[in-house]
Amino acid sequence: MFGKMKKMFSKADNKEELKAPIVGKLVKMQEVPDPTFSQEMLGPGFAIVPAEGKLYAPVAGEVTLVFDTLHAVAITTDAGAELIFHIGLDTVKEEGVGFEAHVAVGDRVKTGDLMVSFDLAALTEKGYNMITPVILTNKQAFSAEELNQDKLDQNVGLDDVVYTLTKA
Repeated sequence: MFGKMKKMFSKADNKEELKAPIVGKLVKMQEVPDPTFSQEMLGPGFAIVPAEGKLYAPVAGEVTLVFDTLHAVAITTDAGAELIFHIGLDTVKEEGVGFEAHVAVGDRVKTGDLMVSFDLAALTEKGYNMITPVILTNKQAFSAEELNQDKLDQNVGLDDVVYTLTKA
């Protein structure tokens, strides 16, 4: 089994691959119906329209922030990427109702670790758009970031590489 495992960050090529953090449809950040995200005011990235209510670590790293309202978490990856995962739009208004954190600040996560679960059906029923942006907040540390065009506008699973970062 271990022989088949692929390192997510290789110092040789300075690339870090992020797997899908949520099962759902992969879309460009520009498709998020909120200018803070679509205009990349916080940074570049991608978004997923979730098919289930679970957010997983897309790569190994350390949890650096868990919002009190549990609608967003941040990690710093082993390659130094600072990522924010924002579950849904305006879901901060729920003040944590419908969300459960499975990580805390300072926790080490590996690819596939459950970070947050959320009641997708209940939040959708309340009228929230559950599109989930993943934002790279320290773009300057990377010479390139690339969305996997082969998976764009398709349903992705947790084993699908959706975003690749190249260290500056």
